[in-house]
Amino acid sequence: MLAASFSAAVAAADPARVLPAHLPGAHTLRAYRRTLVVGAGKAAASMARAVELHWPADCALAGLVVTRYGHGAPCKRIEVVEAGHPVPDEAGEAAARNILAEARSLTRDDLLIVLVSGGGSSLLSLPVPEVPMHDLKAVTRQLLASGAPIQDINVVRKHLSQIQGGRLAQATDARVLALVISDVAGDDLSAIASGPCAPDPSTYHDAVSLLRHWNVDPPAPVAKWLARGAAGEIADTPKPGDPLFARVDNRLIASAHQSLEAAAAVFREAGIRPVILGDTITGEARDVAQVMAAIAREIAVHGAPFARPVALISGGECTVTVRGDGRGGRCSEFLLAFAQASRGIDRLWAIAADTDGIDGIEHNAGARLAPDTLVRAQALGLDPRRILEDNDAFEFFSRLGDLVVTGPTLTNVNDYRAVLLG
Repeated sequence: MLAASFSAAVAAADPARVLPAHLPGAHTLRAYRRTLVVGAGKAAASMARAVELHWPADCALAGLVVTRYGHGAPCKRIEVVEAGHPVPDEAGEAAARNILAEARSLTRDDLLIVLVSGGGSSLLSLPVPEVPMHDLKAVTRQLLASGAPIQDINVVRKHLSQIQGGRLAQATDARVLALVISDVAGDDLSAIASGPCAPDPSTYHDAVSLLRHWNVDPPAPVAKWLARGAAGEIADTPKPGDPLFARVDNRLIASAHQSLEAAAAVFREAGIRPVILGDTITGEARDVAQVMAAIAREIAVHGAPFARPVALISGGECTVTVRGDGRGGRCSEFLLAFAQASRGIDRLWAIAADTDGIDGIEHNAGARLAPDTLVRAQALGLDPRRILEDNDAFEFFSRLGDLVVTGPTLTNVNDYRAVLLG
């Protein structure tokens, strides 16, 4: 049932299901001289495919989207490029350069459709000329290892980019329709893929402060550029209220909340009460696990605040401060910490998985937990505490045969967690 609930959550964010209703009709499209489709993110290829399948037959269509390596999908009229994530690379830089050039070529008589999904911050990386790609890679790696939440990382990225932080919308004279699948807690349009078409409330000063807060010592070109921006020598990203956004329509077409509701329906149909704890849960994976385990223990011991059987469902994005040399994504790390914190609770099952199908740098979406998980681990000589300290949750669940493996789902609405007390 946990696997079925995860599948329902992913299906609710399938571009083929959520995108077509937001496409302009043939009559609207004919009013424009030219329509261009661009985009970036883990769902970019499947979004492009949905556009092609539902595009009016008598209307011209062309474009370019960038997705993560292995997340491509067959398209005929929209070019799909694969690039690096979570660390950007030269393939993404070249594609971003082409997208920016095409956007700049459009006029007021044209329409730019932008397909936005999680992962776009890395995949659509076109750093300012003063910051070489290798330095952008370096500061990205530093931020990822620091434990900084994605919103903080994206503030820095936006202020090193020629596209993000609303600059793609700023670069074109065309009318802009951005179709957005959210992987960000709270669905902040300025944070999803670093908001290429959204007004940006953050500043260069914020970027400098965040690097300091997370103890990141960036490469010299990065530090110099951000310092110049903070000193007012460089124009900041376009802000809320900027008139340019009068011709921009940002539409949220899928979110974690919708996916959690779909998962809840699976439990409800099975006669189990679903409780959605929220889709904005963030923080260190181990800390989130402690809180979730405390709630589960309260239910097990006191029958409150909910009686069994109950499924606790949540979304959002945890972070992991990397201290070891292991191979554990944030969902697997959460679940291993939860397994230890919930030790002794009977009739307890759980799943934690990333809706894009990839947890961290390995091939699994996440992992699952059963009442006998720790017993089986002990029989194999696995020490969960030591393994967690080495950030090696992948190895733990792999040895047990408890990885959740889906392959790339071609969508992304963040993490999915469900705890079932039977």
